[in-house]
Amino acid sequence: MQTDPKPGTLYVVGTPIGNLEDMTFRAVRILQTVDIVAAEDTRHTGKLLQHFQVKTPQVSYHEHNRSSRIPELLEHLVNGKAIALVSDAGIPSISDPGYELVKACIEVGITVVPIPGASAAITALSAAGLPTDRFVFEGFLSAKTQQRREHLESLQSEPRTLIFYESPHRLREALQDLAEVWGSDRQIVLARELTKLYEEFWRGTVAEAIAHYSQRDPQGEYTLLVAGNPPNQTQLTEAQLKAELQQLINQGISRSQASRQLAKFTSLPRRQIYQLALSIVLNPD
Repeated sequence: MQTDPKPGTLYVVGTPIGNLEDMTFRAVRILQTVDIVAAEDTRHTGKLLQHFQVKTPQVSYHEHNRSSRIPELLEHLVNGKAIALVSDAGIPSISDPGYELVKACIEVGITVVPIPGASAAITALSAAGLPTDRFVFEGFLSAKTQQRREHLESLQSEPRTLIFYESPHRLREALQDLAEVWGSDRQIVLARELTKLYEEFWRGTVAEAIAHYSQRDPQGEYTLLVAGNPPNQTQLTEAQLKAELQQLINQGISRSQASRQLAKFTSLPRRQIYQLALSIVLNPD
């Protein structure tokens, strides 16, 4: 079924995440026939449009100009223009400022139509080998260590497969934090350069991933898929936790190390266990 773009409609158009052959016929047709293409990077999207012989004019829409650009785009839509929203790769509005434009359109009654396409998160999940019946997408981890660790600690007991995006220059730090917060034996899959010539899936534990990337430099954008917390994790009362911590500390283990060790066997965040450890009075020599 083919229909021309409807006036005053925003089309959220999925584009390839690497391989141009993943562009859909419908996406090309929509880009050819709308009035405006709102692109994250007009130079990058210009190459895509040129490849598919699309001559529709572009305007930029990205993180740094969205506040001023959204009113302009809404005015075009209200005046009957059809607009296609695209990001550099994948589906706009997923970990992307396109969300703000979509939200603004919905608030004023403008129709929003999705044009499906490739998604790095779903593409990676389909071939990762981790459970796919239940999963959660958490987007990009923070570039700041404390915020990144707090984010991971909030997901300590999450039983579903977890999906993150990460840049190559922060990958090693992220892996270290995963080991620190969740334990080094958690299963992880690192997918990089998806759909491209050097596509790679690396599978193993967090500890093995740290060792692997200590011998090689991370390259390309990564999708991290981590096994969820096993549902049969040991559940201890506060009194039991304190008793376990007291025993470990009496053996000469630091409060931090004891907290980390117990976090591996419970569903509680290491930070929460550490707060309990701080309340323990050390036995005098």
